[in-house]
Amino acid sequence: MAAYPGHPITIQEDRVVWLETRHPAYEQVRDALARFADLERSAGPVHGYRITPLSVWNAAALGLTAEAILADLERFSGGRVPERLREEIREWMARYGRLRLEMADGRLWLVAEDPGLLGRLAQEPVLQPFLRGAPQGDRVEVEPRARGHLKQALVYLGYPAEDRAGYIEGARLDLRLRTARRSTGEPFRLRPYQEAAAEAFLSAGNGVVLLPCGAGKTIVGLAVMARLRTATLIIATSTVAARQWVAEILDKTDLSPEQVGEYTGHRKQIRPVTVATYQILTHRPRRDFREDLLAQFPHFRLFSAMDWGLIIYDEVHLLPAPVFRITALLQGRRRLGLTATLVREDGLEREVFALIGPKRYEAPWRELEARGWIAAVECHEIRVPMDPEDRVRYAAAEDAERYRLAATNLAKEAMVRLLLEKHREDTVLIIGQYLDQLERIARAIGAPLITGRTPVAERERLFEQLRRGEIRRLVLSRVGNFAIDLPDANVLIQVSGTFGSRQEEAQRLGRILRPKRNGILAHFYTLVTRDTVDQDYAARRQAFLAEQGYRYEILEAEEVAAYRPAVADVAAWPRALPALSPEGEIPSPIDHGPAV
Repeated sequence: MAAYPGHPITIQEDRVVWLETRHPAYEQVRDALARFADLERSAGPVHGYRITPLSVWNAAALGLTAEAILADLERFSGGRVPERLREEIREWMARYGRLRLEMADGRLWLVAEDPGLLGRLAQEPVLQPFLRGAPQGDRVEVEPRARGHLKQALVYLGYPAEDRAGYIEGARLDLRLRTARRSTGEPFRLRPYQEAAAEAFLSAGNGVVLLPCGAGKTIVGLAVMARLRTATLIIATSTVAARQWVAEILDKTDLSPEQVGEYTGHRKQIRPVTVATYQILTHRPRRDFREDLLAQFPHFRLFSAMDWGLIIYDEVHLLPAPVFRITALLQGRRRLGLTATLVREDGLEREVFALIGPKRYEAPWRELEARGWIAAVECHEIRVPMDPEDRVRYAAAEDAERYRLAATNLAKEAMVRLLLEKHREDTVLIIGQYLDQLERIARAIGAPLITGRTPVAERERLFEQLRRGEIRRLVLSRVGNFAIDLPDANVLIQVSGTFGSRQEEAQRLGRILRPKRNGILAHFYTLVTRDTVDQDYAARRQAFLAEQGYRYEILEAEEVAAYRPAVADVAAWPRALPALSPEGEIPSPIDHGPAV
């Protein structure tokens, strides 16, 4: 196949692939690269991808071959693929599935087509504690409770095992999806991509489904439950999210309220379908560092409280370390991870791959948008100035303090006021991480504020008021990053974020991706302090969304203020347009929300 004129990609020896975003074939090349490479840098006219063993193994799990990957790289680079990278891709792809976990005669075995490879790996000190004796030809017996730990170790050694050892069926639970919503009587059926995602998971019994927020990941979980008909444990990010799961289950399945339980800090119900939170499971009543997980985390007993046949991890990319540890012991149960993005800033995607499973299904965000399944969104980055006095403080500060000063720049609060005037008739969410900044904004605009300290009942009341249109403005701390069903919110203003968190950026955009009843366009604004680390971190945060096809319109504050002549001289901010609080107030606390 002929190469594209101008060659849209350049491939380096260090496995970095540079993509020219202004090339006519940009979108096609971007979609191809996303299957087997990770986007790392998205600022400017050139985007940077990196090919890694994990990105190639996830591609293998989706059915991609080494030759298909190399064919794309050849075509888009004009044949300029480093020989070393060709060899690495073939080697990494060949390693996927060379080892298998199988059950035979009630015993767990690690099996290899190459006995020599098995013999070498069996000598690795990191594997020996998990094996029972020496290899017997093409197989070696594995300690059953070490199934997950063995898979973790093999991923780190570069030989991911294909798990064919089967799963416990779990307690039988007769449930079916309804054909009409219980709450409204409206018809209900799966969308084609939801059916495809459920089928992709069921063909393997473990793994991760990636869908954008608002695309119905919960519905995929319900579809899997209806097919397996087994007792199910669901783990969500918060009590509000858990209750949304319960509501969806009761609305769209034929289960009765007596069959669905909530296991949170407020209720401790264990039923055939139980929805828990990461917070309650990782609650540790005292600083206990013994090896016994049940002694450290007493609520882990929930994992054995019923004969679960399926465990669903909502927002699986957030799995805390203790849940990783207990999941290593639960490999005999089917495990479904749901998330919008597998990106973790700590690099622990390998743990998700090893313990939950590889990526089984992913739907391109813009493709779902084009079909009307999620809202169309325009993304804007607005660069605001910093007051000269604050600029001096910024220049003299340490790195962490510099980011705080830039992130909480008072000129951002003036910009919030301008944007609220522009979107006077819209439903607006304002989100950030510094409490003092958010408290000032909430007071100034007369809007409620939800933080990690806000009681669950109060959160639910405010969300319901927003859904009904009784309030049109809501200020949120980081607790707003996840699992809030606000279908009519169509504008989000991000005033501060978690450094360069790509995952957070995607989750926040997701707050306005629910399809709008009137089909109106949604707007995502990120306020960034010009020529500071805030601007640098913003470029990092946007990388994942750029991979999904979103483009950020870069606006200078002067452009936004142009329709307000009295404040067009943004260099005079925040004096010309008063900030939303006294200028001398110094924000400091970060609201980390519930521990997940």
